[in-house]
Amino acid sequence: MKSVRIAIDIGASGGRHLAYYIENGKDIYEEVYRFKNYMSGTPEYSLIWDYQRLVDNVFKGLKIAFETYDEVLSVGLDTWGVDYALLDEKKEVIKPVFAYRNPRTEAIIKEVHEIISFEKLYEITGSQFQSFNTIYQLYCDKKSGKLDKAKHFLMMPEFLYYKLTGLMLQEYTETSTSGMIDLKTNDFSTEIIEKLSYPKHLFDKPVQPGIFHPLAEDVSKALGGQTKVCLVATHDTASAVEGVDIDLNQAYLSSGTWSLLGMKVKEPILTEIARENNFSHEGGIGYIRFQKNIMGLWMTQFLKNELGYDDYFQMADDASCSTCCELIDVNDESFLAPVSMKDAIFDYLKKHHKKLPETNGDILNVVYHSLAKSYEDALDELEEITGKKIETLTIFGGGAQNKYFNKVIKKYSTRDLVIHPIEATAIGNLRVQEKYDE
Repeated sequence: MKSVRIAIDIGASGGRHLAYYIENGKDIYEEVYRFKNYMSGTPEYSLIWDYQRLVDNVFKGLKIAFETYDEVLSVGLDTWGVDYALLDEKKEVIKPVFAYRNPRTEAIIKEVHEIISFEKLYEITGSQFQSFNTIYQLYCDKKSGKLDKAKHFLMMPEFLYYKLTGLMLQEYTETSTSGMIDLKTNDFSTEIIEKLSYPKHLFDKPVQPGIFHPLAEDVSKALGGQTKVCLVATHDTASAVEGVDIDLNQAYLSSGTWSLLGMKVKEPILTEIARENNFSHEGGIGYIRFQKNIMGLWMTQFLKNELGYDDYFQMADDASCSTCCELIDVNDESFLAPVSMKDAIFDYLKKHHKKLPETNGDILNVVYHSLAKSYEDALDELEEITGKKIETLTIFGGGAQNKYFNKVIKKYSTRDLVIHPIEATAIGNLRVQEKYDE
């Protein structure tokens, strides 16, 4: 009899269901189902999530799992951070569900900071400034009147958890990406909510990971099986950090669509230098993830389609043949959601009077080298902020499987690299299920 646990790991560019079981004393991981995820648009709105397609794919993968295995012991689900769904009094989604790359917040950030300064926000939450943080997205919804219709607020993984179980919860690691969690209470900041006049009924105290609920009866019937759903560390980076054995105060790099570089700490570091270098405090299980967002492999994901590549291996091969190593600031806003990533890179290089790439391999090599340099710069900042000597960087996630990229990172780094070319997020998701299953 084959009994499995299922990790559902959904990122901005795709999702998958991974089954885990032990056979002959060995850990076995099997991909059950994979699907693409992408930001779509309508004539009225650009860069939004097709939330129903996400729900359908979550259900489809679980249905396949029930058909494939004798028993599904439990399921855990994680996604990216920041984004959310608002539901009305009938528990229907108030459309659209905006994606974080939508530029709608640009016009209101100054207004928010006039009400409550970023310095004060950092003092309360320790959250780095990102133009797409939940706090700013909600202010857009307030100004548009969308918040007036909302009775429920669920961040993306909790929205999917609700669709599976019928229960509405707000989970700690995911809500910690909102820019609204008070570090002293691990709850939504009443000061932020009151100053920005957000409806208080939308915000419940976040729940810590590790609780289980059964599939809702109608969902169980539709999928052809019953199991319990674990509220894991639902933010994908939080799960990824759980998936690799890293001690406190050791540097890590979660390498995927976003690059998250930081370390696990016990206490907040709310210093001026931490704020100025845009380091964030996000939730972990029993610790804080003190880390910095770096643009990450979103740039190569965009270029894969734009330049007509079939796979990332060929991209890395082409880059390895290039000698073009011009550097760009990968965190420049122009790379967040450009119409053309290639044009954005060329425009940046022209603006800064740098040599222009001649081949696709050159373009990609610029990205790889620029990301690698940004990692080393962030490690220097982390060392200065924490006062800890960083001798080792542990790298995990999808980007860790790119051997050429790892070589480039090593070229810029003064630290030893420990590479884990694994899907750490799914493994961390599964570890939490096992740990808390009685």
